[in-house]
Amino acid sequence: MINLERLRALAAVDTHGSIARAAQALHITASGMSQQLSKLERECGHRLLEPEGRSVRLTHAGRVLADHAAAVMSRVGAAERDLASLGTEVLGPLRIGAVGSAIRTLLPAALATLGARHPRLTPSVRDGEVAGLLPALLHGELDLLLIENWSNRPRHIPEGVAVRTIVTEEAQVALHADHPLGARPVLRLADLGGVPWAACPPGAEPREALVQALRAHGVEPEIRYSVGDHATQLTLVASGLTAALIPDAALRQVPSGVLCVPTDPPLRRHVQVAWRPRTETPPVRACLDVLTHASRSEESATVLKAASEENRAGGRDVGGVDHH
Repeated sequence: MINLERLRALAAVDTHGSIARAAQALHITASGMSQQLSKLERECGHRLLEPEGRSVRLTHAGRVLADHAAAVMSRVGAAERDLASLGTEVLGPLRIGAVGSAIRTLLPAALATLGARHPRLTPSVRDGEVAGLLPALLHGELDLLLIENWSNRPRHIPEGVAVRTIVTEEAQVALHADHPLGARPVLRLADLGGVPWAACPPGAEPREALVQALRAHGVEPEIRYSVGDHATQLTLVASGLTAALIPDAALRQVPSGVLCVPTDPPLRRHVQVAWRPRTETPPVRACLDVLTHASRSEESATVLKAASEENRAGGRDVGGVDHH
């Protein structure tokens, strides 16, 4: 193993051109510097310096190692500066896990704001379902989550995990325009027997919320299509094949011939941020602050309200289709 301080000595000789000047720069004696360099030669098994008049010069092996030493010392210096600035600057990695709809509707603006405020922050994002994201948070693979939690099926949050709701929205039933139930202003869940459904795959929160909501009102759901994104579910609805339960945030564009009708009782989805307070870092705190303020902004509320009103009015185009 090559000693870091001896690498520092070789880098100094390369920079300052002599052992004496390098020793002065590192605040050690010339004899101490010579000893460090001799030990480094023994460690690496190569002669690193050779005489040149009254001074020394680097051999080819010395030059090769000195180039590496300069890179190593540069990284060490950067690490020291980063550690020194941790109390005043938000920097480093931020590993975010999120359900698809949160990635599309909430994260882009939040990540842009974080980048503007903290340019040395390096966020990454993993798409997934809540059932897989929570264990990753607990195991330290992720730092922060954006998850969904349905009002009729509240998910158990493990000990040591904190959650904060940042968006609450209603879900609506998407039906083909010619469906017999499409003319109703509100759909009673008890009246949805015999309706074929498209839903997310087993284990996904939206599917389990749909199943439990219908069963609670005496209806056994017939799920014919297991489809992981709401855009494809709406395409199947537009073909007259099925119905689907779609959260408001996913209703940015409804295909022609699709009606979206609210339910009685209402089904609500909460988008929540989850993190571990015991291991909370400055990047996590910064992201929490941005997400909390973004969810309270008037613009976000206006967009969601407009999307809901447009879809209830008959599925007019109000933007882009979202995944769950």
